[in-house]
Amino acid sequence: MEEGTTSALVRNGQGEVDIRTGRRQESIHVPLLGSCRFALAVLGFFGLLNMYAMLVNINVAIVCMVNRTSIYTIDNSTVISNKASNCFRQKDHNFSDESSIRGGELNWDPEIQGYVLGGFYWGYLITQMPAGWIATRYGGKMVTGLSMFVSLIFTLLTPFAARTSFIFAVIVRIVIGLSTGAVFPAMHSLLGNWVPPSERSKFTAMTYSGTQLGIVVTFALGSLMCAHGFAGGWPSIFYVCGITSFIWLILWMWFVSDTPAEHKRISREEKEYIMGLLADSTHDTKKKELQVPWLEIAKSMPNYAIVVSNITCDWGLYTLLTYIPTYMNDVLKLDITTNGLFSSLPYIVFWATVFCGGWLADFFRSRKLMSTTNTRKVFDTVAKLGPASMLIGLGYVDCSQTALAIVLVILAVSSAGFQYSGWVVNHIDIAPSYAGILLGISNSLASTTGIISPIIVGAITEKSQTRAEWQIVFYIAAGMYIFGAIFYIIFASGELQPWAKESCSNPSEEESTDNFLDNEDGL
Repeated sequence: MEEGTTSALVRNGQGEVDIRTGRRQESIHVPLLGSCRFALAVLGFFGLLNMYAMLVNINVAIVCMVNRTSIYTIDNSTVISNKASNCFRQKDHNFSDESSIRGGELNWDPEIQGYVLGGFYWGYLITQMPAGWIATRYGGKMVTGLSMFVSLIFTLLTPFAARTSFIFAVIVRIVIGLSTGAVFPAMHSLLGNWVPPSERSKFTAMTYSGTQLGIVVTFALGSLMCAHGFAGGWPSIFYVCGITSFIWLILWMWFVSDTPAEHKRISREEKEYIMGLLADSTHDTKKKELQVPWLEIAKSMPNYAIVVSNITCDWGLYTLLTYIPTYMNDVLKLDITTNGLFSSLPYIVFWATVFCGGWLADFFRSRKLMSTTNTRKVFDTVAKLGPASMLIGLGYVDCSQTALAIVLVILAVSSAGFQYSGWVVNHIDIAPSYAGILLGISNSLASTTGIISPIIVGAITEKSQTRAEWQIVFYIAAGMYIFGAIFYIIFASGELQPWAKESCSNPSEEESTDNFLDNEDGL
């Protein structure tokens, strides 16, 4: 098919169907491995790995940035209360020994730490919706590249800012949030243009599992750099994140294109394969005026199901993501190196869950074991009720049960990985052309939890960091998960919404293509 012409053939892995006659013909198989869309998934994976490294580096670094000796000795009554209600490591019998409490160079109390940790999300929520529109209109490649460039510059600036004042540190984190807030909507926009329906779950899982590996690498290596890194220890965490992100940026700008039609190295077979399967659900928003069906989006209950699911999942994950190192430090009394290793374990299993869940979801759909709608609901429910139950149990564990606490944290975090085959990919199901905009809307609203959660957790645990205080934190997160699961079960859908179809498609062609895709995907 020459560029600029319209083919009457819609392809899949086994053959192609003429949408005018419904007759299947033989075609060249276009496997995922080795393809240009696979290259996009790999680069997207490493891009999100670097993005999340820049997001969470402060969470592990703050454990060795803050002078906890100073904080503990501010109020002697707090010290006594803390000692009475929590068990200390064996070397902590002599409480007056400063080495018994980890000390850094910054005198930030829990309230200040909450503002620094939450600063990222103040910026993150602002750029989500405009980034979704810009990426849809002008392409996700440049939006992602520019966002990552700004993020890495300010990541490199973080140590200087933190040593200058906590206000400067908060401002830097806000700017990093502003820039990285555009990455997810832009990435979703790219996936909407590149991913055939039969590959959506596994493709999205492959790409977005980079976020979890970013957490694993940052927590594990960050703890080592805290103790043994260059430039004073903890600053090296930010420098390494900035440098690796710059290397990735060069590769991204060289190899990625917004659509298959624009890619310079894609094969003709793969281009026709992708564009044929997406013919009725995507359209070139660069070459015509972008008319977003805002009113229909605002009235869409499947969209609200995604929004509520995003908000409730993010509350639980941000609570865990932000405070796992602090929880293991203050409640389980783990030293910084052990803390980093155990904090990263849940996200290793999370990464495996995301990856395997994507392939499993597409297996169920392709074999017609479950419809797309039911697949999304089942995986989303597991991703919420699993963490909720584990968090409730975690609230009753103390430092004498460290192994049990770590197992519960691993199960809480890893079971949430099934959300990537639930609500996360659901934007692309219901509206591929507007997936970036829809994710921008839901993620913008959900990002408020990244602001509110650290402040609330800081306020709850400010006095003594006891197990009873952490029980309240975990109960709140579990309640959010349960509410989100119920709402999603009632209102979610995996069907392409009428307002998201290509308006210029011929109705008969649209119907033929839908029937073919239904047979292919088990919808």
